[in-house]
Amino acid sequence: MAHIYAIANQKGGVGKTTTVVNLTAYLAGSGRRVLLVDVDPQANATSALGFDKYQMQPSTYELLVEQKPATIVRRRQAEYKIDLLPSSPSLAGAEIELVQAIGREYRLQRALQAVADDYDYILIDSPPSLGLLTVNALTAARDGVLIPVQCEYLPLEGLTQLTQTIQLVQEYLNPSLRIRGVMMTMYDGRTNLSRQVVEEVRQHFPNKVFKTIIPRNIRLSEAPSFGQPINVYAPQSPGALAYKLLTAELLNGDRRNGGSEHGR
Repeated sequence: MAHIYAIANQKGGVGKTTTVVNLTAYLAGSGRRVLLVDVDPQANATSALGFDKYQMQPSTYELLVEQKPATIVRRRQAEYKIDLLPSSPSLAGAEIELVQAIGREYRLQRALQAVADDYDYILIDSPPSLGLLTVNALTAARDGVLIPVQCEYLPLEGLTQLTQTIQLVQEYLNPSLRIRGVMMTMYDGRTNLSRQVVEEVRQHFPNKVFKTIIPRNIRLSEAPSFGQPINVYAPQSPGALAYKLLTAELLNGDRRNGGSEHGR
């Protein structure tokens, strides 16, 4: 049974998609069977794996709105050994179209149930908002949410809002939801602000912040435009080494929390 994590932060530009793509790539590189689920209408994770987001038919739009099976929607990125439920710009309309839908918050959860046994890890890239698509991601994330936080601004106000949303989803939709961990991204050790943000987030989320910190790195910014994860594009770069360590930290934590097959 797969570990299912949502990667969420309603603030854009925090390294959310970079994190989900590169975690997925390193998990696949370690021999895990991995599915990346893109429910962000910007479809950046889809593009970052080398797919044309404008040619994705069916996509997670059809998965959620028309309830097409995940087995029909998923694509295989054979080079990186990653399966993908791709997004497309049409997903932008799903928020409105799902408003009157029965079981609207559970659409993604139900879709993933049918394929969960095929994978060791399922990672969900959610949009930079707290709307219905993110709620679907959090409802489906039975093993928790991973929160990337940019080390370039004081983020606690936005994190408080996200934490409140997580608590509401836990109370009403997904009792097993928890914050699995907070990931510090875009760190610049030359600035006092980066160090201040890390310290403040560690105080706010004691024992929840990953030890590995992702540095600001130009190679991480370049890789998506080439449709490659960082372990392919620049495997010896500081960003690549950091995501490799972060993946190992996630795997080790999951083993400690109940064995390598499932962390609950």
